[in-house]
Amino acid sequence: MKSSRTKSTSPAPLHQLKISLKWSRPAIWRRVVVPSDLPLDRLHDVIQIAMGWTNSHLHQFVGAGGVYRSHSEDLWELDDDDANDEEDHAVADLVRRPKAKFVYEYDFGDGWLHDVTLEKILPPDPAFKHPVCVAGKNACPPEDCGGMPGYLNLLRTLANPKEPEHESMKEWLGGEWDASAFELDKINRKLKRVKR
Repeated sequence: MKSSRTKSTSPAPLHQLKISLKWSRPAIWRRVVVPSDLPLDRLHDVIQIAMGWTNSHLHQFVGAGGVYRSHSEDLWELDDDDANDEEDHAVADLVRRPKAKFVYEYDFGDGWLHDVTLEKILPPDPAFKHPVCVAGKNACPPEDCGGMPGYLNLLRTLANPKEPEHESMKEWLGGEWDASAFELDKINRKLKRVKR
């Protein structure tokens, strides 16, 4: 697939994306605004920060044109000739019209799948310097908790002090866990570091 990444002096349109963690109940989601020409490796950074992941595992995008992966990761063992290099493609390569979707997969062991939907296309804004998160709901699950089934088990265990693993789960988490936590200001401070 031909990339939409081209050097331009004029600002690109902005894409408002909704990132939803599949199968999460209550829903775990973020709404972000990014330039349409943002490279996918930078979008990876945006999703990691907005969701609250720690960038400790491999990832890929699946959408229009197939699979997009980082070809610069030394540990990449699933690389194949059919995968597109995410550094050579931009957000607009995956979604061009509102309601279009793609999938962002993080941590192939736990299998965190995110539906990413283009909600709307905003006009270019010369003052727009970095991606922003404009809304969201609920905390991202802790890393390495066993995917969505493990996370739901974690929540059940934490909710019941009589569960045999209640104390060990709290210790593993480093204390109390607030599944409803969402800190918009903290996310946006971190997103200021993401440049095109």
